[in-house]
Amino acid sequence: MQLNQIRDNPGARRKYKRLGRGIGSGKGKTSARGGKGQTARTGVALGGFEGGQMPLYRRLPKRGFNTPFPMAWQEVNLGRLQGAIDAGRLDAAKPVDAAAIVAAGICRRARDGIRLLAKGEIKAKLTITVAGASKAAIAAVEKAGGSVTCTATAPSAETAAADKPAKGKRARDQQEILARRKTAAEKLEQENKAKSAEPAAAKPAPGQKKEGKKADVKPAKAPATPAADAKSS
Repeated sequence: MQLNQIRDNPGARRKYKRLGRGIGSGKGKTSARGGKGQTARTGVALGGFEGGQMPLYRRLPKRGFNTPFPMAWQEVNLGRLQGAIDAGRLDAAKPVDAAAIVAAGICRRARDGIRLLAKGEIKAKLTITVAGASKAAIAAVEKAGGSVTCTATAPSAETAAADKPAKGKRARDQQEILARRKTAAEKLEQENKAKSAEPAAAKPAPGQKKEGKKADVKPAKAPATPAADAKSS
């Protein structure tokens, strides 16, 4: 190959649309914008505008939510691990973890953890410790005689708040929630201590009646007689 033979890839350079160069070009006069109107002007972005009626993206209901504490996983496929082993950059006899994967040059950084995926083929017997792995990747590694250990756990609200401190109203809400949880935990701990400190009541032996406070029994009134009724009248 020589310098005069170097070319861009097909489609890398798009041809410029030549506008306003006479009616014979097909794009003269109005430059392919038609007559007057909104779309003939610059600065128009109709996006999802439907003429004034409720657009589709507002007619459909919202589903799900976006977590405020997303995790950034570094995805690594089995084929790349096998390629690093074949190239001598990764030792199959040693445990494979995030540090070993980064040292082998498979990825630049581990981010919040390595996520193992099943694309490619693995032939070596590996002991892998990663944040997460797909079922297909685990099955492929175990089929080759290796094992996969996943260490990732869902972050608690306290950990997430400590890692990514919020600002403004969100920060105040988080502090209030944490304070409520702390107060509730302390109250529960005090109640448990008080219960454990109380002496256990002695249980009666089998066949022995439980002694208790006798209820006060008032004497019943004598039934009224006809002679008493006559005196009162």
